[in-house]
Amino acid sequence: MKVVVDMNLSPSWIDWLARHGFEAVHWSAIGAATARDDEILAWARTNGFLVLTHDLDFTAILAATSDQAPSVVQLRMQDVLSESALEAVVIALRAHSEEIVKGALLSIDESGARVRILPLRRP
Repeated sequence: MKVVVDMNLSPSWIDWLARHGFEAVHWSAIGAATARDDEILAWARTNGFLVLTHDLDFTAILAATSDQAPSVVQLRMQDVLSESALEAVVIALRAHSEEIVKGALLSIDESGARVRILPLRRP
C-alpha cells in the first residue's frame, strides 16, 4: 500500500510507516508546500497513493466531488505523533485494506476507526 503523507503531518511518519511495510512519501518531497488539497488528491489518484492527513478539508472535497478515489485516511486525534496514534494507523490500514483499495474514507480517533466507501455522496 502506497501512502502520501500530507504537509500537516511530520515527515517522521515516513520511516515509521516504512518499518511496517508501507511505501510512504511526504508531500514535501514531491510537491510544493503551498499545494492545494485538491492538487494532492489529484496526484494521489494518478499515482495510486492514499492520502494520510490531519486535515478535514480532504473529506469536504471528496463529498463535494463524489470522487471514488483516492482513499483518504484522516487522523482525528490531538497527539498525532504518539505511539498509540502510529499503531492505530497501521492496525486500521491492515484491517481495512480491501476497502482502501476500492476507495474509502478511513477516519481514525482514540476510540477506533470508521470507514466509508467512496463516493461519499452518490451522484
